[in-house]
Amino acid sequence: MGEYHMPHGGLLLGMDGGGSKTVALLADQDGRVLGRGAAGSSNYQAAGAAAAQTALDQAIAAAYADARLPGPTWPQASDAISAACFGLAGVDRPEDRDLFEAWTAERLPDARVMIANDAELVLAAGTAEGWGCALISGTGSIVYGRDSAGRTARSGGWGHLLGDEGSGYAVGLAALRAVMRAFDGRAPSTELTAAVLSHWSLARPTDLVGRVYRESLAPGEVAGLARLVDEAATGGDAVAQAIVDEAGGELALAAAAVVQALGLQGPTPCALAGSFIVKGRAVRAAFAAAAQRMDLHLSPIAEVHEPARGAVRLAQSLIG
Repeated sequence: MGEYHMPHGGLLLGMDGGGSKTVALLADQDGRVLGRGAAGSSNYQAAGAAAAQTALDQAIAAAYADARLPGPTWPQASDAISAACFGLAGVDRPEDRDLFEAWTAERLPDARVMIANDAELVLAAGTAEGWGCALISGTGSIVYGRDSAGRTARSGGWGHLLGDEGSGYAVGLAALRAVMRAFDGRAPSTELTAAVLSHWSLARPTDLVGRVYRESLAPGEVAGLARLVDEAATGGDAVAQAIVDEAGGELALAAAAVVQALGLQGPTPCALAGSFIVKGRAVRAAFAAAAQRMDLHLSPIAEVHEPARGAVRLAQSLIG
């Protein structure tokens, strides 16, 4: 990008902190993006608070550099940002928010700051009027909804041990189990065996034991297998298709729970985000089929490829 002068009235900061990556967008008061930065996971439930905050720092610094603006040297506070929205996965309870509110107070003492669940960004970016439902299926999964009166509801998003049904992690884990079940003769053979072994450069299914247990796989690495499952299902593998069908059904069930909780009637705008649901052909079809069976009317459906733009939009709302 070219050289920029500091915008009049200060900068807007939109943050999307997920289980796989963190994205920061710096924008002017009109929402025009000046710089973009990225870093690793900032889901502190999985990565820990220190690692999550480091990722946020790194993404913000990279956005400043991309905009050719003199950036802060953390932990030095920044007075250039007038409003910021942090959409963070795993920040749902009051104690979670307290932790990050203290952190933002140090970093951005003069800014108006909103800390939101990452699904709120998707709703802001992918619906015309800010109401409807947002569905994320990437490393994790969640459905978040808002009605026209501002009431909200959510379903899922409880992490890979307590929930995240229909997520890339859940599908990747199901693939690993399917490979071992087929190896034992407890279940049909599947193309997933060759696909998973090739993906991790392993020779035989038993090599998965060391790969999974000794190397302490991060959730994002397991979720990376979901693409293989979607491809195998698209190619006609019955085992992969069954996994994808279950995932699509779980996502539709979560969306139906939110729609019912809010009493939404008629077509409901729906914003989709997360690499698994946005890029996966088979899981997208399975989700649509399950939604139809549940008489769930989601329309229009929009893909959100950069949820951080929703964070910029929410930051704008803080300054009117």
